[in-house]
Amino acid sequence: MNRDSQPRLGWREWIALPELGIPRLECKVDTGARTSALHAFYVEPFQRDGQKWVRFGLHPAAGSEAPEIHCEAPVTDRRTVTDSGGHRTRRYVITTTVVIGSRRHRIEITLTNRDTMRFRMLLGRTALTHGYLVDPSAAHLAGEPGLVSMKEEGKA
Repeated sequence: MNRDSQPRLGWREWIALPELGIPRLECKVDTGARTSALHAFYVEPFQRDGQKWVRFGLHPAAGSEAPEIHCEAPVTDRRTVTDSGGHRTRRYVITTTVVIGSRRHRIEITLTNRDTMRFRMLLGRTALTHGYLVDPSAAHLAGEPGLVSMKEEGKA
């Protein structure tokens, strides 16, 4: 894929996380963050059919506790993550589908409390390895998250 045909993203974008029941969420595109991070105001680990899962709650609107979205996902990993302030925390990692514009990808996301942050999600650089160029002077270049099926993307 040459640079002219690569989709462009701004410093913030609208995304969807359909497997988690999140139809629209504004995220900050952060090439300085390795892994994407999603706000979770609580995280509860549990077992389902012998596999580790997490249940977590999300306030999708920054600065507001309403609405609340409650999600469940299998645990991919548990990692120590260093944030931009140098603080190290152990976080649960999930793998889910993200919709950016009309494109869908499987990405890893860490769960952390982002109540004090402007954006409820950071889209890290490993999620951007699917061929995006980031324009830090622009915003919302991908448009609203589309509903393209995995089959249409050739991923089924």
